[in-house]
Amino acid sequence: MTTTIEGRERYTVNVRYARELRDDLDKLRRVLVPTMSGAQIPLEQLADIHLTLGPSMLRDENAMLAGYVYVDITGRDVGSYVAEAKKTVQEKLTLPAGYSLQWSGQYENMLRVKERLKVVIPLTIFIIFVLLYMNTKSPVKAGIVMLAVPFSLIGAIWFLYILKFNVSIAVWVGMIALMGLDAETGVFMLLFLDLSYYDMVRQGRMRTFEDLKEAVIHGAVKRIRPKMMTVTTTFMGLIPIMWAMGTGADMMKRIAAPMIGGVFTSFILELLVYPPIYVIWKWRYEMKHGTVDVSQLPVPHLRGH
Repeated sequence: MTTTIEGRERYTVNVRYARELRDDLDKLRRVLVPTMSGAQIPLEQLADIHLTLGPSMLRDENAMLAGYVYVDITGRDVGSYVAEAKKTVQEKLTLPAGYSLQWSGQYENMLRVKERLKVVIPLTIFIIFVLLYMNTKSPVKAGIVMLAVPFSLIGAIWFLYILKFNVSIAVWVGMIALMGLDAETGVFMLLFLDLSYYDMVRQGRMRTFEDLKEAVIHGAVKRIRPKMMTVTTTFMGLIPIMWAMGTGADMMKRIAAPMIGGVFTSFILELLVYPPIYVIWKWRYEMKHGTVDVSQLPVPHLRGH
């Protein structure tokens, strides 16, 4: 009817008939409307009154009316579904002027987190490498330890494939946690190899390639028991999650799955691949195909917590 002004605020004024006059169409048609001359005219002579189906509520976004189409997805990931749906909609739907189409919900959240992961994952790998370098004082040793990251991802991806899990944000979180776990166990493996190597150096027995192989095998064998304990305790802590039920269980399963599969393959890497790489590096670049000069090599110390 009008607008009331209160300072900088504006409020519209609406007028409604009493409920007993508008709860029935026949009553509403017979409502009398006064005119300037004083005559009373029924409302049905001034307007067409009928019932029409409409939306239960109106939504707007960015000051524009918005309509939502909800889609439930099962058996595939959101990203590939939306990519396929976008192509189909673009081919079969022509939007009128003034209309726009936006894919929202989990897909929008996924895109936002994906952009963050493009920064978080490289930053995580860089920080792990820096910490390894600060611990080992050697870029080569840090690089050897970092080999566990791609190798453990093999087991993580295969385990996700077996469980038929799609790649999601929770899966990426599990892979980031796996990187830290791999780096930790890799450092211990390298430490045992160093201890065995430098022990033979101090004894003056590091002269030939066979001496180097014996030292590395001895260090790797000593690592089997603590490595088995690490893998076993990790499995004991994570495997029960795979049978969990209830709120948040689906997300926790997708965090734990990459760690379970990755720990298994990293166990194989550290026992079967680390020692040969260590032998090749020591023989070619430190021993230089000959006897080690004990005075030129630092001796590592094992520090407990």
